Amino acid sequence: MQRDSVKADSIARKMGQLPGAILPGHRIVAFYGNIRSKGMGILGREPKAQMMRKFDKVLAEWQAADPSLPVMPALHSVTITAQGAAGSDGKYRLMNSKSTIEETRAWAKEKNALLFMDVQVGLSDLPHELPKLEEYLKDPTIHLGIDPEFAMQTKGVRPGKKIGTYDAKDVNYAINFLARIVSENHLPPKILMVHRFTQGMLTNYKNIKLDPRVQVVMDMDGWGNPTLKKDSFKAYVEKQPVQYAGFKLFYEYDIKPKGSHLMTPKEVLTELNPVPLYIQYQ
Repeated sequence: MQRDSVKADSIARKMGQLPGAILPGHRIVAFYGNIRSKGMGILGREPKAQMMRKFDKVLAEWQAADPSLPVMPALHSVTITAQGAAGSDGKYRLMNSKSTIEETRAWAKEKNALLFMDVQVGLSDLPHELPKLEEYLKDPTIHLGIDPEFAMQTKGVRPGKKIGTYDAKDVNYAINFLARIVSENHLPPKILMVHRFTQGMLTNYKNIKLDPRVQVVMDMDGWGNPTLKKDSFKAYVEKQPVQYAGFKLFYEYDIKPKGSHLMTPKEVLTELNPVPLYIQYQ
């Protein structure tokens, strides 16, 4: 793996990035949720045909807002989900059934879209959960998301009681896990998306070790009015940069605060620095 990494680094230095890398040559626009759940996001909230029509409209809006960068559609599916109940092993998380995963994968392929498999570990951890997804991640169109909000091992409470946390070492584990899959299966670089909306959700960000086989997106996914969202983006993405920037928009929650609204593509593109290359709608 070390030899592969050195080889990858030399290619990246020569070419700027490895062949087949999606970023920064595209903007990914994703619909988030779970196809079996109305409450987790837009991906499962509406009937499939209605949701896909809305998705087409959003993709067109983003392409029109920035014609210089091709838009890449993605379905971002919560595949391992934090639970309120402990489960048989006391780890407070549950993986989607094979049929749900395959149906979600089929939706993505119909749309010629990427598929992100999102992981909420509960009281488990990434070394125990990510290997469950390895066979799927051998597909070059499937990428990974990890959510510190529901990583509760250091908090010692069930998900939802407190906001969880990851350290740089956890992110590095995920990077190395994906890098190995890329090398062993001769794949283009994978994308790792990390959710973040508080200071404590990610510690020691400067210790994250980048690898050209994995493109890391830090996604600011707090909800609220545009001013609050922009302030959070500045604090946790602009001031603590890792590699690429992401930004999340909430159909239900961003409009709730008085005088608030769902930010438009133009607002996101002109009012955030760096300009996000990954956009997620919940």
